[in-house]
Amino acid sequence: MENAKLAANRPLSPHLQIYRPMMTMLMSIAHRISGAANAIGFLLLAWWLVAIAEGPHAYAKVEHFFAGIPGRVLLFLFSWSLIHHMLGGIRHLVWDTGRAMDKTSIEVLAWLTIVSSTVLTILVWVAGYALRGGA
Repeated sequence: MENAKLAANRPLSPHLQIYRPMMTMLMSIAHRISGAANAIGFLLLAWWLVAIAEGPHAYAKVEHFFAGIPGRVLLFLFSWSLIHHMLGGIRHLVWDTGRAMDKTSIEVLAWLTIVSSTVLTILVWVAGYALRGGA
């Protein structure tokens, strides 16, 4: 009984409800989510490659899916996820050298990662459509 009273009075571990969301916290979460999204995206890539190997009928099914709105949205999100995860990795590589560790630099790099990944994804898609000759 005494142990139960002591356990009830012990402070709880800090939880997300206690912390004010900070950019570094959100970027850490986004990096993990983009890593998981990359795994799903690579399954789509594997599906496409298997369809190529299976022949024209299987490839036509995959091509039809990717040509539709849901397929294009998934491909867009996958490309954003790849670019975002890569830029996050570069940000960590910079930190591994001991650079940009002050609060201002950390905040700037976090915002730069978000903005750059979005801009680069849009540029990749615009270039892809331009080279392909439209929708």
